[in-house]
Amino acid sequence: MAENKNRALAAAILPLVGGAANVTTVVHCMTRLRLGLADRSLVQDEALKAVPGVMGVVEDDTYQIVLGPGTVARVTPEFEALVEEERAAAPAPRPVPASAGAPEPHPVTAEELAARGAEIKAERKARNATPLKLFLRRIANIFVPLIPALIGCGIIAGVNGLLTNLGWAPGVTPALGALASGFMALIAVFVGYNTAKEFGGTPILGGAVASIIVFPGIGDVEVFGSKLSPGQGGVLGALGAAVLAVYVERWCRRWVPEAVDVLVTPTVTVLVSGLVTVFGLMFVAGQIASGIGTGADWLLENTGAFAGFVLGGLFLPLVMLGLHQALIPIHTTLIESQGYTALLPILAMAGAGQVGCAVAVYLRLRRNASLRRTIRSAMPAGILGVGEPLIYGVSLPLGRPFVTACVGGAAGGAFIGAFSMLGDTVGSTAIGPSGWALFPLLAGNQSLGLLIAVYGGGLLTGYLVGFLATYFFGFSKQMLTDLNAAVDAGESGEARAEAEPTDAAPDSPEAPDAPGTPGGPRPGTPPAPAPAPAPSS
Repeated sequence: MAENKNRALAAAILPLVGGAANVTTVVHCMTRLRLGLADRSLVQDEALKAVPGVMGVVEDDTYQIVLGPGTVARVTPEFEALVEEERAAAPAPRPVPASAGAPEPHPVTAEELAARGAEIKAERKARNATPLKLFLRRIANIFVPLIPALIGCGIIAGVNGLLTNLGWAPGVTPALGALASGFMALIAVFVGYNTAKEFGGTPILGGAVASIIVFPGIGDVEVFGSKLSPGQGGVLGALGAAVLAVYVERWCRRWVPEAVDVLVTPTVTVLVSGLVTVFGLMFVAGQIASGIGTGADWLLENTGAFAGFVLGGLFLPLVMLGLHQALIPIHTTLIESQGYTALLPILAMAGAGQVGCAVAVYLRLRRNASLRRTIRSAMPAGILGVGEPLIYGVSLPLGRPFVTACVGGAAGGAFIGAFSMLGDTVGSTAIGPSGWALFPLLAGNQSLGLLIAVYGGGLLTGYLVGFLATYFFGFSKQMLTDLNAAVDAGESGEARAEAEPTDAAPDSPEAPDAPGTPGGPRPGTPPAPAPAPAPSS
């Protein structure tokens, strides 16, 4: 039954993205099906958003369909199978996007707000295609595939720590410890492999060069008067080593005769980049990694409340600017060196502010049944840390509520940061999850009970401040007039009858440089058939 459901969702999506002939690549991350498309104009965005199970869409370097954690991992292989079947049968006819027949202007609905969110997303993408942000996106592409393993090993580490503290299952805890630590011990190899793949080299050569960093025998090598230690430089060293390997390999491909390429190119690539890594990169990357850990500790111990306020409040705007991707290697470095990242729980408070904001919008706009329905469908995902539905379907297109939601995130971040100043550091053993989904991954320098209490207190603070700030300051009088009188119960029922079936909602914590405060979309904007635009991992 589950397979039929996943296959049915894949079958519903495929024709709306132009069929198999229009699909060039298929991959997935934690929540999104990421497609490479030959012709973007063949995609029927609004119809796709209306498909039950689709939480939203995101147009980035790939076309991303938000399906949610767990679901995407099951739908992707079904989608790939359907693509292969369709290609094997016959080239599919190129569908024509349905765009004619726009209805007359009508009152503001959740669907129109969702469309406004999608417009903002497109505008942001156009502004963000800078060399720096494209580079950061490539760095994110290296680490995002590692997140499932980080999560799985992090949860196992938490369970193992709990069993060890309780003195239970002493025969099992060593095995659990090995399961939890094995991946982290070799994470540099995976980073090297993904880096070479992302930058256009041979992935296995990138992994081979990066493996030097974690090889136990590296401890016999002396550099700058001191011996190296296995793992020194960590993921940053692996990243640099693999990038160097790519450039060495490219040079070899240009100059080495084809007859001996298979022998010479791999040898020279590993030898040259490996020696540079051992006698330079490992030392430099080790110093940088040590500085990141020391800097993060100092920041939270001395300016915790202020740092938490700034990080929690500005995280979503950073996402919209594409600058949040620079944090991924920092998180991974902290997890590798300290066992957890103390920054992630603070940044997760941005989602808590969105949840509180959404509750306030729900109560303030009592007559807008369309928008309230969007909030109800998106709230469970928001509580579990998937923020896109609430952001792109509710707070961002409204403008002022997005700002007040960020205020809630700032308050939650300040709460957790204040405890860091008191010596109670809350961290996460993996990156990716937030909201309530982060509880199983909590780690730090105190007991698990205290960590849960502090993180839970931060969530409650974010919910409360986000709610109060939005309820009292999130709307102008004109906004309340336009939005609260926009859709009565009868209109909402008609709209649902036309748009059914759909429980979809938008998806992801991203926001524009300067969100506007629209009283609604521009006149004449046609309604989208689903209450869901889209923006993550």
